[in-house]
Amino acid sequence: MKKAILVFAIVWTLVFIMPAATNDEGCTVIAVGKKASADGSVILSHTDAGPDSRIYVVPAARHKPGEKAPVYWGIQDLGRPLRDDGEILGYIPQAAETYAYIHSAYPHMNEYQLGIAESSINQRPELNVTRETGKQIMTIEQAEIFALQRCRKAQDAVRLIGSLMETYGFLPSSGDSAETLVIGDPAEAWVLEVFGVGPGWTPGSGKPGAVWVAQRLGDDQALVVPNWSIIKEIHPADKENFLVSPNYMKEAIDRGWYDPAVGKPFIVQDIYAPLPVEFATSRFWLFYSTFMPNLAQWPDRKLGTNPMATINPYYQFVEPLSLYPFSAAPEKKISLQDVIAFQRSVFAGTIYDFTAQPQWLVTDGKGGFKVSPLATPFPGSELRALLKLSNRRPVARHRGHYGMVCQLRSWLPDAIGGVYWVYQDNPYISPYVPVYAGCSDTASSYQTYDPENFSDQSARWTIDFVDNLCGLRFQDAAREVLAWRQPFEEKIFADQARIEKEALRLHAASPRRAKAFLTGYCQKLMEKVPPLYIGIRNRLITLFTNNRE
Repeated sequence: MKKAILVFAIVWTLVFIMPAATNDEGCTVIAVGKKASADGSVILSHTDAGPDSRIYVVPAARHKPGEKAPVYWGIQDLGRPLRDDGEILGYIPQAAETYAYIHSAYPHMNEYQLGIAESSINQRPELNVTRETGKQIMTIEQAEIFALQRCRKAQDAVRLIGSLMETYGFLPSSGDSAETLVIGDPAEAWVLEVFGVGPGWTPGSGKPGAVWVAQRLGDDQALVVPNWSIIKEIHPADKENFLVSPNYMKEAIDRGWYDPAVGKPFIVQDIYAPLPVEFATSRFWLFYSTFMPNLAQWPDRKLGTNPMATINPYYQFVEPLSLYPFSAAPEKKISLQDVIAFQRSVFAGTIYDFTAQPQWLVTDGKGGFKVSPLATPFPGSELRALLKLSNRRPVARHRGHYGMVCQLRSWLPDAIGGVYWVYQDNPYISPYVPVYAGCSDTASSYQTYDPENFSDQSARWTIDFVDNLCGLRFQDAAREVLAWRQPFEEKIFADQARIEKEALRLHAASPRRAKAFLTGYCQKLMEKVPPLYIGIRNRLITLFTNNRE
């Protein structure tokens, strides 16, 4: 017993002097090629999207010759009425026809199964720009909207977004970040990385307003974007697999970051991004060691018998980013549910597991220690400060706003083949519900969210309430949530084939009737979420009231 207490005291002291990480990067993107997925679909996913988690459908429209399309600032921000995209920075020529798409802080899928996932990434500080230091006006979310409104194919969307960034200048909307988009259709997926060109750019300069490079994902491959650049060496002559801006190399040469005379390859990841940090490498490691465990000798980050493994920096390998490929073939085909499970990951059983840090240990009454039922993978800043917990982020985020998985399928009509599986708040707690590409709207409960006023009519608020209650006694509360959520979610997946069969029958006679059927189905599922989570809320309050010992 004395030995155990001594070990615990040493660990506690070490934690007290360890600095906490402060990086708050949030998005994780996974993409799976059609030959790497379990059902033959192209899969894209995006966690921890922007603050405005209200989700609705912007309808298709026709426009008159000479019309202009506004370029907005503040699309992902809250505090405005629904369908108000913020301040207008400028205009571009309007398209004669624009397609319907699913809108939120970051828009993700249109009626033709074009899907886009987004992850902010780090870039060299010299490339950062703000509204005050340059004339750039095109945010990544605005460019996504234009692509979803105007494009049906992934490669066309890459070219359009690249052109918009060159012409109007890339303006970061998430701090100083560059951006990665993974753009997919039922046939293929592309990775597009967009970097700034720094302060002082003007449209009249004759220079591109951004640096961008794009690489096609192999059909039998899968990849992860953990808030970090993943494109390495590029081959612009191979236009089937690479697309680039005209200044992709010149910008680096002019700034002294690359010298062709040296003879080294031009590695985008090394040249335009700074040295990596652990919040990115941990997710690289988790993805590749999970889906491609035998591809390389991955660092050993599984929990063992060492009680200091979660906090001891000398225990950890610091691997080079070159260890992780742009993409790789999974050893087992990846299903939609596999991607959802990864989005819910809290690094359980690894050195990054928050609940494995020694501050959670309590006596077990038998001369040893056990993990407290209060141990949570989502400690807030005040709890981390109180317990001196090192700040390591899981894939799932309790401040995650919302996220999605796009399922894109070539063998079905677009209205039925494209499914946008969306969660609200925290994927570990929230259910995933579908919105089909043919849906004309979402339920009001998914269009309602005011962070300053709680509402039982808001899916996000009811889920967030449960998420907060789990902090009372997480280990027990999470099991209770799963017991309620899992049957609801499993029924949705079990019913998918039957629902789509009926939609196909209707589509053969009337595509409009099929769309109305899918819209009604998805809206009913969404409207079930607030009552479900109110029930979970009441159960947790009853179980964990402070009137019990």
